[in-house]
Amino acid sequence: MTSPIPTNLVLGFLGVGKTTAIMDLLKKKPEGEVWAVLVNEFGEVGIDGAMLETEGAFVREVPGGCMCCVAGLPMQIGLNQLIHKARPDRLLIEPTGLGHPSQILETLTGEHYRNVLTLGPVLCLVDPRRLEESRVLENVQFQDQVAAADILVANKTDLCRPEQVARFDDWVGSLRPARTAVFHTRYGCMDIGWLDGDTALSTVGSPHAHHHHDPAEPVPVPDIQEEPWQRISNQGQGHFSLGWRIHPDTVFSETALLALSLDSRFARFKAVVHTDVGWRTINMADGALSVSECEPRDLSRIEVISEQRPDEDELDASLRASINKTEPSC
Repeated sequence: MTSPIPTNLVLGFLGVGKTTAIMDLLKKKPEGEVWAVLVNEFGEVGIDGAMLETEGAFVREVPGGCMCCVAGLPMQIGLNQLIHKARPDRLLIEPTGLGHPSQILETLTGEHYRNVLTLGPVLCLVDPRRLEESRVLENVQFQDQVAAADILVANKTDLCRPEQVARFDDWVGSLRPARTAVFHTRYGCMDIGWLDGDTALSTVGSPHAHHHHDPAEPVPVPDIQEEPWQRISNQGQGHFSLGWRIHPDTVFSETALLALSLDSRFARFKAVVHTDVGWRTINMADGALSVSECEPRDLSRIEVISEQRPDEDELDASLRASINKTEPSC
């Protein structure tokens, strides 16, 4: 009989660096092992999945909204297909930062997966700077992610003032039950040893804190050759997303895209995109912008997330204005 697959959840609020942390873990996986990642994004265009694929992992996406609302059939279908295709030695699951973990944990420990998966420590990343915001501390999703965690990790400490890191430590000290597995890190750098062990399956405070809905029947994704500029929107949990799937022959000005990414209305700007200086991943969260090279992809993916309903036509026009008018350098 095949041994159960070690499985870990990586939780964290919007923009805390979960995808970067998983990419770091993938770089450290033992040679010869196969790892798989199930990723759920709030948006619809699959940018996090595209980033994770650059590290050689098997990736399956469950797009659109919070995984707690799709933790039924859509999640099970994606999980089953991923397990069958990859036959992984380890499985990592990244729910959206706007979701609750309770139903995911219930699904993973239920009868369908009891002999298939063995749930290891649940990791939760926290940006110490966000603890200064009452809207974060009082957010039910954030509270439940923290409650479900076996290991709390202060990420982005390089961007924090010493008093912000101290505030994180004081905040952790006030949690009940008390937490002993607490770490500081930067750039999403993770210790692979944190994945080993068992989860305590801690009880979350508000497992039904928002209205759950049955996800709509998936809409077939149009062929990028037939529809080379596709715009998709989503909303929920007090946030709005607007994303684009664009034919890879469309080349953008990197300078123009970076300027657009810093629009103060955006909580997040993410892209895996063909630019005039090559293929790039662009990631903006909390005003911090990172850009890196990546391999050519089958299409460009761009997405913005905001707390206010975006003017879709205005943003679409701004993105079209960012198209490069000359030949790319590579």
